[in-house]
Amino acid sequence: MSEAYKIRFLVVDDQQSIRKLCATVAAGLGFDCSEADSAESALVKLENDAPDIVLVDLRMAQMSGLEYLAEVKKILPRAEVSIMTGYGSIETAVQAMKLGAYDYITKPFRVEELKMTLQRMAEKVGLVAENEFLRERFLAETEAHGIIGTHQKIQDVLRMVARLKDTRTPVLITGESGTGKELVARAIHFRGASAKRPFVAIDCGSLVPTLIESELFGHERGAFTGAHKSKEGLFQSAQGGTILLDEIGELPPEMQAKLLRVLQEKEVRPVGSNQSIKVAVRVIAATNRDLEAAYQNGTFRKDLYFRLNVVTLNLPALRERMSDIPMLAQHFLDHYSSSTRITISNRAMEALMAYDWPGNVRELQNCIERAVALGDMETIDVGDLPANLQGLVRKSSAIRLPAPPTTDLDELEHATIQRVLDQVNGDKALAGKMLGISRATLYRKIKRYGIETGPRGAATAKAASGSPQGAAAKAGA
Repeated sequence: MSEAYKIRFLVVDDQQSIRKLCATVAAGLGFDCSEADSAESALVKLENDAPDIVLVDLRMAQMSGLEYLAEVKKILPRAEVSIMTGYGSIETAVQAMKLGAYDYITKPFRVEELKMTLQRMAEKVGLVAENEFLRERFLAETEAHGIIGTHQKIQDVLRMVARLKDTRTPVLITGESGTGKELVARAIHFRGASAKRPFVAIDCGSLVPTLIESELFGHERGAFTGAHKSKEGLFQSAQGGTILLDEIGELPPEMQAKLLRVLQEKEVRPVGSNQSIKVAVRVIAATNRDLEAAYQNGTFRKDLYFRLNVVTLNLPALRERMSDIPMLAQHFLDHYSSSTRITISNRAMEALMAYDWPGNVRELQNCIERAVALGDMETIDVGDLPANLQGLVRKSSAIRLPAPPTTDLDELEHATIQRVLDQVNGDKALAGKMLGISRATLYRKIKRYGIETGPRGAATAKAASGSPQGAAAKAGA
C-alpha cells in the first residue's frame, strides 16, 4: 500500500504498555498509528483523524469498550473494531459481535496472534476500499456529470473520494481553475452518508467584503442599515450537511480569524446577536492558490491552514493527463448532443491533443459545447474549433502524440461490470450493491453487453477466445 493510502490504526487502552505494544506491532505492518488512553479522548480523535482499524479495551474508567464500539459504528460504519479484554466471557463476546466488532482478543495475547488479527482487519479494509473505488469509478464513467478519466491521478482521486465520503474529516481540495474542485466536493458529499443533507457551495472570492460575515453566519434584525429582518447564514443552511468554501484563499484576514473560531467551537454568532448557535457541518475548502506559501508570507493564517488541511486532494491539470482528453471530449459531446451521435475527426482530435489547456477541463467543455453549436451535428472538424486550436494541427504533425484510446464509455461500463462480476464470482445481488445499481438495471446491462456471469475466469476466457489475440492463442495451442 502506498504512502498516501496507509491504513490508519488507533489503539484505545488505559495501560500505556498495551498501547505501546499494539502500536509497535501495527507500525511494523506499515500502519499509520495513534493512541488514546480513554474512550472519551478517542471519540474526539474521530472528528479529524478517522481510523480504519481500532483496537479498544473492554474495561476502562468511564466509557466501556462496548459503548465506544457502538459510537464508532454510528460515526464510522466502515471502520473495523476489535475488543481487547482480560475478562473474557461468551456473553461479552456475543454482545461485541452484535454491535459490529470484527474480533475479540483475550489478554494476554501473543504478538503473532495480534499481528494476524491486524492483518486480517487490514485485508477487509482494503477489500471494502477497492469495492468502493470500483463503484465510484463506475459512477464516474456513467453519470452525466461524473469525474471522467482513467489516468492514474484521477483514479487516485476517486479512491480518496471513496474513503472520505462517509467521514466528517475536513478536506482541502487544491488544483488549478477548471480542474473540477467543486465536482469532487459534491462527489464526497452526495455519494456519502450525508447525501440527503444540504450541500452549500460558497465562492469566497465573490462575496462582498462588507457582507461576508452576514452571508456566512447570518444577522439579526436591525444589525445594520438595511437589515429589516433576521437572516440565516450559510453555515446554518448547511446544518447536518457539507459546506464548500471555494477559493478559501481569497478570504480577508479578519474573516479568517472568525472562520477559525467557527471550526474550533462548532458554533456561529450572527451579526448583531449575543447568542451563539451550534452547527454540525462538514467543511470542505478548495483553492487554486498555494496556501502553504500564503501562510509563510503572512497572507493566510497558519492555524487556519492546518485546521483545514487535515486531508488534501490535489487535482491534476488537464495537461498532466492528456490521455483522458478523447474520453472527456466524447463525454461532453454526448452531453450536448443527447439526441444525435456526433463524432470527432482525427484532425480535430489531433488539435485537441496538441493544445495545453490552461483552462483545464472547463475550457475543454466550453470548446466542445461551442463546436456542437457551430457544427453540422454529425462530425466535429478542425473548422469547428476555436481559432487558437486550428493553428495547432500543422504544428502537431511533427509531434508524436499519445494514441487516443479505442474504448468509448459503453466499453468502459462493460469492462467495469465484468470486473465486478468476476470479483464476486457471478453473484449478481452482490455485484449490484458494489456498483450501486438495482438488480433490474444490472440484468438489463448484462443482457445489453452480452456479459458472461459464470464463475470467475469463465467470462475472461470466453472473451479472450473470441478476440483476435485469443483466437490466435487458441490456434497456436
